[in-house]
Amino acid sequence: MAMTDPLGDMLTRIRNGQQAKKDSVLSPASTLRANVLEVLQREGYIRGYSADESGKHPALRIELKYFEGEPAIKFVARVSKPGRRVYSGSKELPTVRNGLGITIVSTPKGVLSDNEARAENVGGEVLAEVF
Repeated sequence: MAMTDPLGDMLTRIRNGQQAKKDSVLSPASTLRANVLEVLQREGYIRGYSADESGKHPALRIELKYFEGEPAIKFVARVSKPGRRVYSGSKELPTVRNGLGITIVSTPKGVLSDNEARAENVGGEVLAEVF
């Protein structure tokens, strides 16, 4: 059966992996997923990610990050879903926990965090919130 929300699936794999105290998790590879992981790495929520060609299909190995035994990602949620897309202008981008978290936005200039999108003065589809 086809997956309806690949990005939501990847975020759930990250959430489950951190609850189980895993070092890394695997997720099927796609350009959008790699771009979202790039934002998470830039903002310090994951240690990194790499391509994993060991299986039948290409995958991404996501290295999870912990701080004093606690997961770096305390909360991750998909905002824009396949059934209800959420768009926001650069001035109306939501802040997460008074700026302690980030919002991941898909813009014409690529996938950016909310701070980067405000600096570039671009809006777009609000993909996820991370804290």
